[in-house]
Amino acid sequence: MSSLNRLLYFNCVVETGSISEASRIFDVQPSSISRQLAALEQELGVRLLNKTTRNTGLTEAGHKYYEYSQRIVSEFDAAKRAVNDLQEKPNGKLRISMTVGFGECVVLPLVPQFMSLYPDIDVEIELTERVVDLIEENIDVAIRSGRLPDSAMIAKRLASNNFLLCASPQYLAVKGTPHAPEDIVDHQCIQYSYTGWKDWFLMSEERTKLITKKAISVNTVNGQKQLVLNDTGLALMPFWAVKSELDDGSITHVMPEHIFSPYEALSATYAIYLKRDLISPKTRVFLDFLGENIVDLDI
Repeated sequence: MSSLNRLLYFNCVVETGSISEASRIFDVQPSSISRQLAALEQELGVRLLNKTTRNTGLTEAGHKYYEYSQRIVSEFDAAKRAVNDLQEKPNGKLRISMTVGFGECVVLPLVPQFMSLYPDIDVEIELTERVVDLIEENIDVAIRSGRLPDSAMIAKRLASNNFLLCASPQYLAVKGTPHAPEDIVDHQCIQYSYTGWKDWFLMSEERTKLITKKAISVNTVNGQKQLVLNDTGLALMPFWAVKSELDDGSITHVMPEHIFSPYEALSATYAIYLKRDLISPKTRVFLDFLGENIVDLDI
């Protein structure tokens, strides 16, 4: 602790420009601070401060050392806050932005349980397909599909977007079941109109773009599902969106031996948050909660 005290004294003297002012702040004798600063200079083998009767200034070496001592003290303070945060009860407003489909199908059903665990957190949710700016819009967590867009962000993987070719049993009974990817051209296709996700690909060794005709376009995953349930046609749906319907038989997985995607690469859904040394307790417990409760979403 003596080494840390020397840094604290040194920083305070630099910032106040006075040993006497630093002694008042730390409630110690000026001579005690002077001895610690002298010991620091002796340890480093270089003069850090130019002291006069009126003020105290930095040498060139002192300027350089102050840059590093600021960081060291800041890291020490951050460590203390991190430990203290573990003891704090998470509270405050938690602002979450999430895609409509994943939000409605996966996250919203979990919110009552989360709120019962953390009653002091006020949850504010925006369901949107637009890409939000976490800093400008003061968003704590954004749930999105795709790659991490910015190095200032951290992404926690929640689930793979395993896309299945789906239809209702009634549609297949009337129109017939396609048995090969090229048969899709003869069927009504329900496409997701989100930019970059409109096409259908066969994910074999070489990505093959499929020819689709008679397409209906809709801008939400749940819109696609409603059309499928009402016998409208084939759709590429993420497994997490149709899991319960597959279980109860109201939706059929078509050509399960093939892997399809509305994009040229396989994707996943992530919780994205700002890259910070300290994550607020409310954000940390929400991310942990998602990780513990979003399960069984991979085929």
